[in-house]
Amino acid sequence: MSDIVILHSKDDVGIALRPLTVGDTVVGRIEDQEYRVEVVQDVPKGHKIALRSLEPGSHVLKFGYSIGVATEGIEQGQWIHSHNLKTGLSGEVEYQYTPHHQQQAANTSLSAAGSNTFQGYIRPNGEVGIRNEIWIINTVGCINKTCELLARMADQQFKGQGIDGVYHFPHPYGCSQLGDDLTHTQQLLASLAQHGNAAGVLIVGLGCENNQIDQMKAMIGEDQADRIRYMRAQDMDDELEQGMNYISELVEYASGFQRVEVPLSSLKIGLKCGGSDGLSGVTANPLAGRVADTVTGYGGTALLTEVPEMFGAETILMERAANEAVFNDITRLINNFKQYFIDHGQEIYENPSPGNKEGGITTLEEKSLGCTQKGGTAIVSDVLPYGARSTVKGLNLIQGPGNDLVSVTALAAAGAHLVLFTTGRGTPFGGPVPTVKISTNSELATRKKHWIDFNAGHLLEGKSMDELNEDLWGYILNLASGNTMTRNESHGFREISIFKDGVIL
Repeated sequence: MSDIVILHSKDDVGIALRPLTVGDTVVGRIEDQEYRVEVVQDVPKGHKIALRSLEPGSHVLKFGYSIGVATEGIEQGQWIHSHNLKTGLSGEVEYQYTPHHQQQAANTSLSAAGSNTFQGYIRPNGEVGIRNEIWIINTVGCINKTCELLARMADQQFKGQGIDGVYHFPHPYGCSQLGDDLTHTQQLLASLAQHGNAAGVLIVGLGCENNQIDQMKAMIGEDQADRIRYMRAQDMDDELEQGMNYISELVEYASGFQRVEVPLSSLKIGLKCGGSDGLSGVTANPLAGRVADTVTGYGGTALLTEVPEMFGAETILMERAANEAVFNDITRLINNFKQYFIDHGQEIYENPSPGNKEGGITTLEEKSLGCTQKGGTAIVSDVLPYGARSTVKGLNLIQGPGNDLVSVTALAAAGAHLVLFTTGRGTPFGGPVPTVKISTNSELATRKKHWIDFNAGHLLEGKSMDELNEDLWGYILNLASGNTMTRNESHGFREISIFKDGVIL
């Protein structure tokens, strides 16, 4: 069995599958080539070991691409990390349209799939849901506790009466926001209100906030009167009593929906990584990419965000643009987010996080090359502004930061029925939709069973990518069909976070 994983025949590094000790001779293979390397410096699990000697200033390759520049001479068998490797990214980049895309065919032979359908809910406006829930969305943070109490009361009274539950997603915004900041809040909340997992929605305002209910109505449209109720708390003598009346009407409406066969072309999955480690780009992210290829291959939609974690790997996505217009949209997406860093006086390439570095990731380009694997090989069909809903099938890129909760919320707003969340460090949180935690390693999956839904670490223990892809795909179909729940659903961990960039009065 190999001691190190080598990802590409051009690579200068291997990834340690166990702690490596000085004097060990470790073995790794790629294609037909075997590497036997004597360890000259202790290497933590998940970190990089040099497969060959490297000169100062030379680019260090992983995934077949540069992940940075050696800051000193590096011996074969030496540990490579932030003490001897720095980012090779700097300044602005001129992008050229050089299309080079060919999506892999969907693996339609998956035995777990059985057919090209799942059991879901079809809404009158054509939206599809994998849950039949009532959502309470507040326009302003001043009434978080009122909505929280309403949700608790309604869930106790109505859960099981043809619905899966009543949920509220608190947030602190909507009161004194201005400009784009206010627009971001309104757009995101309006998109969430139109999500297919919500059979019915109660939108609650206070009455004096900048984010007025009338503005929300205008953004949502008047064609959803059956499934949406609006309430201004200041106008009600008893907002709890009136809120319960509205929810009762929504439950009656929602209980009329039944699960039916829905084509996989209607499924939308979000893709996110958080608490990445040195194995994220080896196990969990490539596995998520296989699922993304399967979904888009069936005509469905995969949604990818975390724009700062595309820096250094953005040209891979640009080469897969469906056409020049989409390429230009990707270019604007990247450049505008870089300008966002500059406007706030921050270093564009100040990444990865302390947890990433402890897990073995050294530079932003290394993190980005691992992160973008979640998009598989699909052609990029559309680029969405923050908070917008997806309408074009295929792989969509979404404007949003790398922050876990902010980006998962943006994925849900775009229409993701569920989110595949890969992690090497672990996290208990969940977004407004089922959030599937996929561990990069078995140690995390074993230690945090109440957090982790699926273990991609089996890839390092004898299971093939095809076998694990089939297992995960079967899990996703069961989840979409309502036969199982994620850990975040079971524990009631559901949150949103709204992107903030502006003045509050």
